[in-house]
Amino acid sequence: MTRRSPLEDTETAAYAWARYRLMMKRLGLLTAAIVALALAALWKTGSAESLHFYIATAIAIAGVMLLTGALMGLVFLSAGTGHDEAVEDRLENPHDDEED
Repeated sequence: MTRRSPLEDTETAAYAWARYRLMMKRLGLLTAAIVALALAALWKTGSAESLHFYIATAIAIAGVMLLTGALMGLVFLSAGTGHDEAVEDRLENPHDDEED
């Protein structure tokens, strides 16, 4: 029998998702600042040749940072609420189903 996940409780879920949204907002601001610094550094060194290079650089940096942050945030949300412990591991005792 699987245990009930703490995320099924509306108050726990609301708190967890509010923390996740706050973390993503902060990460968005940090990402914007880092993209701006990276583009400023590229502009100052004069190493970029076209506008497309700046656009691609901004998209790449923002994409990697936001995707990594979103996935890591979901891991923290799942582990921090106890959702991971509620999942039944059927491979934990593989010999329970065998008859002797």
